[in-house]
Amino acid sequence: MREHSIHRARESSKFFYEKTMERKLFATRVNEHFKNLLIFLVFLIAPRKLQAMNVKGTIETLFKKAIEELGYSTENFTLERPKSLEHGDYASPFALSIAKQEGKNPREIAEQIVKKIQGNKLPPLIQSLSVEGPGFINITLTPSFFLSVVEEIQQKRGNYGKHGTLKGRRILIEHSSPNLFKPFHIGHMMNNTIGESIVRLVKNGGAETTALSYPSDVSLGIGKAVWKLLEYGVEKLDELETLEEKVAFLGTCYAEGTQTLKEHPEYEPRVRVITQDIYEHRDTEAYRAYLKGKELNLQYFVKMTSLLGSHFDDYIFESEAGKVGVEIVRAWIGKVFKESDGAIVFEPSEEDVEQDPQLHTRVFINKDGNPTYEAKDLGLLKLKFERYDPDTSIFVTDNEQGPYFRVVSYVAGKIQPEWREKTVHLTHGRMTFKGEKMSSRLGNTPLVSEMLDVVKELVYERAKEKDALSDEDATKIAIAALKYVILRTQIGKSVNFDPDTSLSFEGDSGPYLLYTYARAKSVLRKAEEQGISYKVSELPSGWKTTSLEKILAQYQEHTISALESYSPHIIVNYATELAQTFNSWYGNTRILTEEEATPYRLALVEATSIVIKNALYILGIETLEKM
Repeated sequence: MREHSIHRARESSKFFYEKTMERKLFATRVNEHFKNLLIFLVFLIAPRKLQAMNVKGTIETLFKKAIEELGYSTENFTLERPKSLEHGDYASPFALSIAKQEGKNPREIAEQIVKKIQGNKLPPLIQSLSVEGPGFINITLTPSFFLSVVEEIQQKRGNYGKHGTLKGRRILIEHSSPNLFKPFHIGHMMNNTIGESIVRLVKNGGAETTALSYPSDVSLGIGKAVWKLLEYGVEKLDELETLEEKVAFLGTCYAEGTQTLKEHPEYEPRVRVITQDIYEHRDTEAYRAYLKGKELNLQYFVKMTSLLGSHFDDYIFESEAGKVGVEIVRAWIGKVFKESDGAIVFEPSEEDVEQDPQLHTRVFINKDGNPTYEAKDLGLLKLKFERYDPDTSIFVTDNEQGPYFRVVSYVAGKIQPEWREKTVHLTHGRMTFKGEKMSSRLGNTPLVSEMLDVVKELVYERAKEKDALSDEDATKIAIAALKYVILRTQIGKSVNFDPDTSLSFEGDSGPYLLYTYARAKSVLRKAEEQGISYKVSELPSGWKTTSLEKILAQYQEHTISALESYSPHIIVNYATELAQTFNSWYGNTRILTEEEATPYRLALVEATSIVIKNALYILGIETLEKM
């Protein structure tokens, strides 16, 4: 009887849950449809102030209404940008996607949809609809729409392209987490470049954003570095003049300490005592030497990341996360972890391996009772979610750490499901160098400071007027070149820095984008000197929409797409296409004339400069007013 009652209760609960979800889904669809309908009405009522950000949603509403009226399902409806601007501003392959199941010719379906939309009256943003090829529907927008885009860019300026996709959400992004006592090398720059770009993409989407760094400040490796520092004498640091020299010396201690211990394992007990001093904050000579080295490294880290354009809202140190991690691991012994040879490990069960065949045994607390990186990362997860309560927690690492984090993520999910469910792991590859000069000077893992010096030399070599280029500007160009190479490739893949292409002022490169921006600003300065205004509200008579206007109108869609997939390369590709389109238009257009079209042409120049600057900001690249 009791079992029967429980069964009935479960079935009743399931029924009400399903009905509740159906009502929620229905309400969501109604709200979405109502929202799009309002947008559509706005376009009908106020045609002169067309907002670029609502165009796609308006067209989708228009099409879905016609499709439903024809008796088709809108489930497979998509709207995309044609590969060629000659094919319109948007296109839909919807007719091709349903033709087979409907048993009709796709072109016939496409023509039905176009006829139905035209019968419902076209909104003022659409100039024409046409059926092309086997059944694509191409949509061309009106010149007045593109005028409204230019007006919006001029009005919003640095805020143009910002959107509310993530409004009300809390996003935590951890990146640039260095191993202290190691120099800041190219791997750190790759991580910083990608992480900072993700931070800016998320902020551009309206989220409450926290940028976090997780420095490794305690480990056996650091114990080796401190041991070697004591061997040299801590006073050696005071003999060095610059911060860079002091940090380089600490890096030498790290490398030499590691190598010496390999050759002389008899020193290991002493190194372990030093490491324990650091873990337990004992008032010893070793701990005081450690604190001095840590402070110098943090100063250098802030200096280098600031040079690259990064700011961090907070830090969580590995030593802090380690204490929390130990507590977590010990509390879950027998449930997630087990003791093994004096250590505490996670050993996947058969059931675990069935869920993920790549799981493997890992140590979380070593035989000395200290947390490993695995336990520290568990502690970090707990601290992140307790302090910031993020809706999404993103972190960026080298892609070689993928297998490691696969296990840590799985274990974290067993302890607290949201730690796994709300965490996104982004990875980056390595950077290689083409060209004998760079490869021989920089080696396999170059320091960022050394690399910037080499790239700056190459910038000076390519500059037409070397004396006119300041060290600050040369540094900005060098950083732009490196960041462009890092970000133009899809996240996770390795990149190659080729000076011949990466420093070109005429092609696919960061300096090319800087040069395009500076060229646009130069034209605007000349116009201002001549007293020509370029705040426009009307199109010149007989104006035909240019490719430049069409590309400008696509900016916000690209920022949303880049955010949705955490793909800064989408912004790189867009900015490059915009620069190429502008330079082609510039080369074929007389801008400063006495013609009626001059103010509008200048407005296009200004709009281009604003959008390029906004795109470069997301990429973490600072512009130059003159080049």
